[in-house]
This record gives sequence, structure tokens and C-alpha cells, in this order.
Amino acid sequence: MYHELASAHQCGSRSIHDMAKRQARQDVIRHMVEPFKAACVIGWPVAHSRSPMIHNHWISQLGLDAEYRREGVPPEQFADFVSHLAERGYVGANVTVPHKEVALRLADADARAQAVGAANTLWFERGVLKATNTDVEGFIGNLDASAPGWDHELRTAVVLGAGGSARAIVFGLIERGIARIYIANRSVERAKALRDQFGKAIDPRPFGEANQLLGEAGLLVNTTTLGMSGQPPLPLDLDRLPASATVADIVYSPLETALLAAARRRGLRAVGGLGMLLHQAVGGFERWFGMRPQVTDELRALVEADLLPK
Repeated sequence: MYHELASAHQCGSRSIHDMAKRQARQDVIRHMVEPFKAACVIGWPVAHSRSPMIHNHWISQLGLDAEYRREGVPPEQFADFVSHLAERGYVGANVTVPHKEVALRLADADARAQAVGAANTLWFERGVLKATNTDVEGFIGNLDASAPGWDHELRTAVVLGAGGSARAIVFGLIERGIARIYIANRSVERAKALRDQFGKAIDPRPFGEANQLLGEAGLLVNTTTLGMSGQPPLPLDLDRLPASATVADIVYSPLETALLAAARRRGLRAVGGLGMLLHQAVGGFERWFGMRPQVTDELRALVEADLLPK
């Protein structure tokens, strides 16, 4: 009996040892087939970016041999940095302020980036540097996840602001078939520029008329800095909104803006800006590393904790 147990133990040990050897060989083969990859976020400044936290979380979760870094690049050095992106060891990059418009001109940009007028994601296809703007899918993906059915029978939206984020959001809303989009902005001329770009679905208005527009709005979106930490609040009366309306704020510092708090008090669906930050990161990660990551509660909690006042 002893000899049988000893033999079984030895067989078990050999089996475990053989499994370990096979796993080691598989790891070597995988790394030969899938070499180390690096991506980065390029900005000036860039120390505040949460992108490394997001992407490195996914890299760890998926067990990839990869890394995501920050690259602080001043404007006068940006074109040279991007033109040598591959030589610097990068398979792609995110682009943040103040480089998004320049990035658009330096790469082969898709229809979304061209329509928005800015690129925030770069990657290579057959050696060609490509560009897109994932703010579009980030905004729409966040709405779909946080307020399912938000676009059901939605005909009218009110968008506050007419900057780059507003252009990305308007592009996404038009793709979803929203028939009328009011753009309320301090400079009506900038709002009119969006009508010139996107067509008759856009109705430009001065910011002072925003309250008057809420009565028919199924969706209200704030793309301005109003309500952000250290900025004045939004002067809006949400009681004018229909009970079925959705309110979205792309601001994520603070996590709960006064606009979102007011929407929740009214029983409206409120969608914060952190989700847009998380969802816009998915497309770049998939292009660089070949796997589509998930925006999970664990990731959201990780970034939320980092955003809380220290």
C-alpha cells in the first residue's frame, strides 16, 4: 500500500511538473507571437491624466505583456514625437490637450475625427498612422450603459456649449437619429458653426435661452465647464424638463455635479461624466492590444477613489 501511494505521489508530482513545463512553453510561445506592446497618453501637461490607471488596470486584468505610460510633450515638439511614435516603441497613443487638433492633421483620420475636428486616439494599420475620436463612442456608450433606452422616441436634445466635446456629442446624437439638437452657447456664432458643419438638425441659440428650451427636451447635455470644481454653477431650472428626460454632464470633477444632483431630486435619469471617460478608453485599447476590455464596477470604483479629495 505504501509503495502504491508513493508511486501515485510521484506520478502526481511528475504531472504537476509536466504541466508547469507546458505552461512555461506556452508562455514563451505567446510572448514570441505577441511581443511586449506599449501605448501612451500625450499631453502638455499630462500628469493629471487618469488614462494610465484605466489602461494598466485592463492590462493587468487581461494578463497582457504591455504597458501604458504618460508622455509630457510641449506643442513645439509634438509633431516630431508623433512622427517617430513607432521608433519610440509605441503601437499607438491617446492625445489630450493641447494636441488634439494637430494630431488630426498628422494622421489618416476617419470620418468621426474629421467631423469633430480633433483626434484623441492614434494607432497603426499596415504601417500607416490612423486617427479617430473616441469621445463619440464614449459619450453614447456611457448613455447606453447608464440610462438604457434613453433614445427611445427621443426627438429633441439640448446641448450646452459648442466646443470640441460638444461636436463629438452632436455627431453621436445625429448618428442615433435625433431630429433636433439645440446648441445653447455664449457665442451664437460658434453654435452656428456647428449648424454649418452638421446641417439642419442643429438649432443654434444664445445661452440665455437655455431654460426656455428645456420644455421639449428629452435629453439635456452639459459640455461646458460650468458646475466643475471651482467654476460657477449652471443657471438652469430643471423643473421645466419632461419627467422622462435624461440629464448628462460630461464633467467628472466633482463626480456628482450640482446639475446631476438636481436631476436626481426631480427623479430624472442622471448620467455623470466619469462613465464617458471610461467608455472612450475602450476603443483605443482594443486597437492597440487586440482585446476589447470591459467597463466594470471595479474599474469605476478605482477611478472614483482617485478622484476623491485627498
